[in-house]
Amino acid sequence: MFDCIIVGAGPAGSTAAYRLAKQGRSVLVVEKASLLRNKPCGGGVSGTIAQWLDFYQTPAIYLKANKISNTWKMGNPVKVEINSPISTVQRDVFDDFLIKQAQKTGEEIGESTEVKEIEFKNYVWEVKTNSEPVSGRYLIAADGAGGPMTEWPVLKEPKLCSIASLETRSIKDDAIYFDFGTIKKGFISSFPKADCYSLSIAAMRGDKPKDIEKILVNYATKCGADVSVSNVRKHPRSLWDGDRQLHSQNALLLGDTASLADPLSDEGIRPALFSRFKAAQAIYRTLSGAGDAKDYYTTSIAEQWGTDLVWACRWAGAFNQFTGTAGRAGLKLAIAAGVDRQNFAW
Repeated sequence: MFDCIIVGAGPAGSTAAYRLAKQGRSVLVVEKASLLRNKPCGGGVSGTIAQWLDFYQTPAIYLKANKISNTWKMGNPVKVEINSPISTVQRDVFDDFLIKQAQKTGEEIGESTEVKEIEFKNYVWEVKTNSEPVSGRYLIAADGAGGPMTEWPVLKEPKLCSIASLETRSIKDDAIYFDFGTIKKGFISSFPKADCYSLSIAAMRGDKPKDIEKILVNYATKCGADVSVSNVRKHPRSLWDGDRQLHSQNALLLGDTASLADPLSDEGIRPALFSRFKAAQAIYRTLSGAGDAKDYYTTSIAEQWGTDLVWACRWAGAFNQFTGTAGRAGLKLAIAAGVDRQNFAW
């Protein structure tokens, strides 16, 4: 019997485990993949995450950038300086670094362990896996936008957007780029990594284009990438679409599973870490007899994060309507809004 079972060993799940284990709680993390596992992601990390972590992330960080170049259909560049530098990480290295911090505190991890069935019975979560069944007083769902935990019938169905990514070693650059207009109601981002360059395309609103991978490949080719040796991977992203219930019986949803990705920028790591901070705090309070984790968690996320995401929804809705000359002008307005929100942390 564990105090908490966490499904998913990404940034949200691993740091939630770290916090709870450090507070003396018994924690099990189950992850269906084997670690180290590669994950398609831009890998941008905001410096603001340091306020939620009590250890240095330096070993997992490649570089820090304080300038971003933004284009409209690969032209009309607009360069922006930001006050808080963006760090870039390789997700396999970054995620492995975070889970190892949790393991140092006594947390257990079951990699290559897939959840087959969950049931809340007699105030305990019984979790059946492809190995042995486990039980826990609380359950944290942090298995991502496409994970089975998002399918609980008691929860609001998430609104998914389409994302595709590729990595190339044929581009050598230390700058971060964003291109708008090449894909309607979305953008393409480019991030430098330790030994490669990561390009991602996101269709944020409206219909999901069937040729999203082709658009990304064409863009990458124009940037000088050798796409013949690049593997394009497509995956879903769950965007914030208004306040939603983030809990069930003694269970909390974190990060992408909770649809906390930013609807303007597709930023995911920062909201994932913020949600794990609040979730660990809520569960610890409840196990200590100080209140109800479910209500505290959903309310605190809505109050402290929801307002920011509401404005992001409004900006995204307005900006996604721009085309042509209006789009180039709107780009500057949207960038200004993003800088004010310190939201360049994809």
